[in-house]
Amino acid sequence: MQSGIFHSTYQADMALRRTHAEKIRMVLFLLFMAAFPFVADRYYLTLANQVGIATIGAIGLNILTGYTGQISLGQGGFMAVGAYTAGLLTARLGMPWYVSTLAACLATAAIGALFGIPSLRLKGLYLAIATLAAQEIILWVVTHWKTLTGGVDALVVPNPTLFGLQINTDFRFYWVIWLLAGVSALTTVNLFRTHYGRAFIAIRDQDIAAEVMGINLFRYKLLAFAISSFWVGMAGALTAHYRNIVTWERFTVDISVLYLAMVIIGGLGSVSGSFFGAAFMTLLPAFLTNLGRALKSTFPFVDTIIPFVQQAVFGLVIILFLIFEPEGLRKIWKDIKDYFRLWPFSY
Repeated sequence: MQSGIFHSTYQADMALRRTHAEKIRMVLFLLFMAAFPFVADRYYLTLANQVGIATIGAIGLNILTGYTGQISLGQGGFMAVGAYTAGLLTARLGMPWYVSTLAACLATAAIGALFGIPSLRLKGLYLAIATLAAQEIILWVVTHWKTLTGGVDALVVPNPTLFGLQINTDFRFYWVIWLLAGVSALTTVNLFRTHYGRAFIAIRDQDIAAEVMGINLFRYKLLAFAISSFWVGMAGALTAHYRNIVTWERFTVDISVLYLAMVIIGGLGSVSGSFFGAAFMTLLPAFLTNLGRALKSTFPFVDTIIPFVQQAVFGLVIILFLIFEPEGLRKIWKDIKDYFRLWPFSY
């Protein structure tokens, strides 16, 4: 009878997928993702693309908040940097979308590192307020620097093309978004197998002890802000190219709170939790909207209260997870796997 997972080589112990069950689940997931766009209609493809972009942004925030313990409420502002940088480079300078996306990621990483400087002296609520200030400063610059961003007017981004094909259709951009989501997930998983990632985790667990062990807090905190902002900038750039339009309303503080909810509900310090949280918080409003439309014929007043119901459910879900499952959906998924792996002795 199997009583544990044992490895006889370092190679097996360091593998990303250590058991046959994990490998089978990964293959099934990849097959599902490959087949999905061929059977889904436009509505569900749009939702899938939104989940993919949110996953990249959530992974970025999880690197900073979940793995390094640096609370950030500036996610929306950093996404705005990525979106406007990509949009302006493509619209004004004619850069290909993939070049402007990379440039947007690097620019957002630099801005993120700049606003991460106070993290050396601030932590907890004070750091959260500092990143909230970054959010407001970035949006103020975006809405008032009219010669560059156009102010409050929308920035129109040309259609992205690849090999002469327009790719910002729901079907074609699906492959771009989820390929980059996979790259971000794989890169992040491997990051925390290096000494950089272990330093981030040490800072999260106890920054004073980490400094005593020789970890340069200033260097690694700035690096965490830069890497996190890199992926957040990619989410913003993909939003710009996918939607063909960039407006400041897409990057308000509500977006920052939404992404923070994603990593809390999905599971702090987990790449899979970022995916779970992004999917849950993206699909929940769509589910409530569809439910409201279904009930509209029977209860005509539903249309007027749906926005308020969404906000109430949003807050209630966060509270319930914090009370009953602080480790998020990742922990629930782990419990399910462990139950079947250990059955009939799952206790």
